[in-house]
Amino acid sequence: MTGGGTGPATGAVATGAAVPAGTATPVAAAERTAGPVLLGVRHHGPGSARAVLAALEQCGPSAVLIEGPPEADELVPLAGQEGMRPPVALLAHVLDDPGRAAFWPLAEFSPEWVALRWAVERGVPVRFIDLPAAHSLAWRAESGESGEGRERGERGESANGEDGEGGERGAGASGASEASGAAGEPGEPGDGPDVRIDPIGALAEAAGYDDAERWWEDVVEHRGGGGTSHRSGSGRGGGPGADALAPFSALAEAMGVLRETYGDGGHDRDPVREAHMRLRLRAARREFGDGVAVVCGAWHVPALARRSTATADRQLLKGLPKVKTALTWVPWTHRRLARRSGYGAGVASPGWYGHLFDAPDRPIERWMTKVAGLLRAEDYAVSSAHVIEAVRLAEGLATMRGRPLAGLAETTDAIRAVMGDGSEAPLSLIHERLVVGEVLGEVPPDTPAVPLQRDIDRSQRSLRLKPAALEREVELDLRKETDAGRSRLLHRLRLLGIPWGEPVRSRGSTGTFRETWLLHWEPELSVRVAEAGIWGTTVLSAATAKAASDAVGATALAEVTALAERCLLAGLPDALPVVTRALSDRAALDADVGHLAQALPALVRSVRYGDVHGTDGAALHEVATGLAERVFVGLPPACVGLDADGAAELRGHLDATHQAVALLDQSATDAQPGNESGDEPGGEPGGGAGALAGLRVRWAGVLRAISERDTIPGLIRGRAARLLLDDGELGEAGAERLMGFALSPGTPPADAAGWIEGFAGGGDGGGLLLVHDERLLGLVDGWLTRVPAAAFTDVLPLLRRTFAEYDAGVRRTLGELIRRGPTAVSRHPADGRTDAAAPGFGPGLDRDRAAAVLPTLRLLLGIAQAGFEDASPAGGTANDLTGVA
Repeated sequence: MTGGGTGPATGAVATGAAVPAGTATPVAAAERTAGPVLLGVRHHGPGSARAVLAALEQCGPSAVLIEGPPEADELVPLAGQEGMRPPVALLAHVLDDPGRAAFWPLAEFSPEWVALRWAVERGVPVRFIDLPAAHSLAWRAESGESGEGRERGERGESANGEDGEGGERGAGASGASEASGAAGEPGEPGDGPDVRIDPIGALAEAAGYDDAERWWEDVVEHRGGGGTSHRSGSGRGGGPGADALAPFSALAEAMGVLRETYGDGGHDRDPVREAHMRLRLRAARREFGDGVAVVCGAWHVPALARRSTATADRQLLKGLPKVKTALTWVPWTHRRLARRSGYGAGVASPGWYGHLFDAPDRPIERWMTKVAGLLRAEDYAVSSAHVIEAVRLAEGLATMRGRPLAGLAETTDAIRAVMGDGSEAPLSLIHERLVVGEVLGEVPPDTPAVPLQRDIDRSQRSLRLKPAALEREVELDLRKETDAGRSRLLHRLRLLGIPWGEPVRSRGSTGTFRETWLLHWEPELSVRVAEAGIWGTTVLSAATAKAASDAVGATALAEVTALAERCLLAGLPDALPVVTRALSDRAALDADVGHLAQALPALVRSVRYGDVHGTDGAALHEVATGLAERVFVGLPPACVGLDADGAAELRGHLDATHQAVALLDQSATDAQPGNESGDEPGGEPGGGAGALAGLRVRWAGVLRAISERDTIPGLIRGRAARLLLDDGELGEAGAERLMGFALSPGTPPADAAGWIEGFAGGGDGGGLLLVHDERLLGLVDGWLTRVPAAAFTDVLPLLRRTFAEYDAGVRRTLGELIRRGPTAVSRHPADGRTDAAAPGFGPGLDRDRAAAVLPTLRLLLGIAQAGFEDASPAGGTANDLTGVA
């Protein structure tokens, strides 16, 4: 192991090298009758996968033993069904606590998957021989490990999310996981509490490589033993007559030397796992004879070949904790196979490895063709000439760097130089779509699953809403039955903590009949489904039970109002009575006006959305009305004596309450029979819509009281005056009167500036109000010129914040009006009438300029053809279009 030309997978190492004596020995083809064949592999390695396939074809074993949880033996037949498409994963979870789970992912290019499919297709028995999931999950829970303290060597992934850490899932949500990515599960130095040797890193360093990944590609993926040939195109073996077992013997020898040098690893669970593997191997030999093949991480091969007694192995397994578990197959994704996702046994480029495994010949040419197709679909100008030059450059780089085949680094450099013109922009797209890939596996319909998962599958099929690994936006029109059903399903899943879809802002419409969802299916959602199964067997029953439980356990009023809104969106009528009772109880006990005002908008939205979604929200009308009345009573006293921060917060509550009252009014108007046209509803005073009309009147009275009380901060008073003006409850004279009071000399400048910010700020048309009402603008201008110099420094930041929210055109018009001063007046020479100049325009009408555009205007409007008199203003005839002589 001293040069790049030799290595365990090249076949250059002598196949007769000594290995530790034992009951099982990795042997060449001529000696395979001496005992079981041990095939040490790298998880998710396409070169190892091809080598395993060649070895199995050569050996023809009577049984295949695979590293994995033995509970999965019953799931083996599903691997051969037509509906099973990798990447997939074995999912194990604790029955009493589904959040404690683990995955064992398999891709199409995983050696274990190749061995599994080979055996199933030929009717060869398959057994999984790793430590049972019942022990590994219990062991992790007993040791108190979270996702951060991941196990070394157990080839599964924690269910904690992408980074493998506890995070929001909590320490108890961890499953068995592995920090391995190279042959035989090497750990990455420094990762986790236990440090184990990185076998591939050690072999690469001995061979003179500074990059373990590049060394593995050179000696395994791109050479004999299954690697794709550089020129010939086939590369599916080491050539005619080659011994398919030779690479495994060489790799076993290398791993034996590493274990002798560095010890057995560093994690105390490795001996236990390997003891269980040896026991399962002995049982298989008794059942099927010596002609069995074992596919496992290469790191374990020396331990399986080591001499050991069954009694000693059973002693290591004595006293292990155990829990009841359930296993099934679930879909997986290429993105979750990527090492960057936190899965230690992942590879950096699953899409690239999948390509190397699938390409029948000329892998570089085929890869460049894929890249060109992707870039063309994204409107990049890529021609056939680009593909040819990129292939030549990649091969030239491989030759210069002494590599047998252009790897991912060479192809990336060539793509950047030839297809990207030196830019990095297209490389991120290629990395996401091709190097990593967005492939989502599939499992057969009869795969074991919790009842809730089966109901989700049925709903997805009936609603034609298929899960996909790639993020996609879905526009829903709730007036259509199918789209309404999709909306209810997505909302129910979110309530259950299964965020398959996230609502986003609709781009094309702001109506309540439109919803836009961003859908993205992650494998971890299978664990979330298992967890949510405790609430019910169907999505509807589970979501209803979960909502009722959340309502009883909620402590804050805002939580219950938000839950009511979610229940209406999800269409859960049976949960609404519980939520409504909880809402009434919390509202009666909460005396904080801010909390009440914060909860009211969500509650009113629930009433409105209930109407839109066809859900009866009548019970919420009464609660919303009562909550609004409590806000009306408590709001004016709560506005007194506030500092700047408190006034800003209460201004937000003021706006939210105003919008809520308007929505409540609109909801009552829409609900009245025969009122589809938007007419005012009838009804007896004090009941139905009449009560809500009284509610609007009371709210206007509250705003008036706030706007006229000088002990309330100017920001809130100004905002109340603006809301009254917008609702038509305050005439122009009234607005002028309130502004005059607020900007009088006796008012502190800072308070007056706050009033202006509340009245004209917020970016909701305050600038246009000043443009079109010059009296209000004059009051502001006059007040500003009277502000003392000492106070101007304190006032300026408030005014800048207010006017900075206006559009550039509004600010420019206001500047012009202020610069011109009083309104200019023009006089008609004929009758002496005066025309006030329009804001932003000069005085009077320039008739000569107006006459110049009339011929073009008549042509555009077809006035001549319609029989209009072609009269010229110069002739003194009245013009039928303008009325101007």
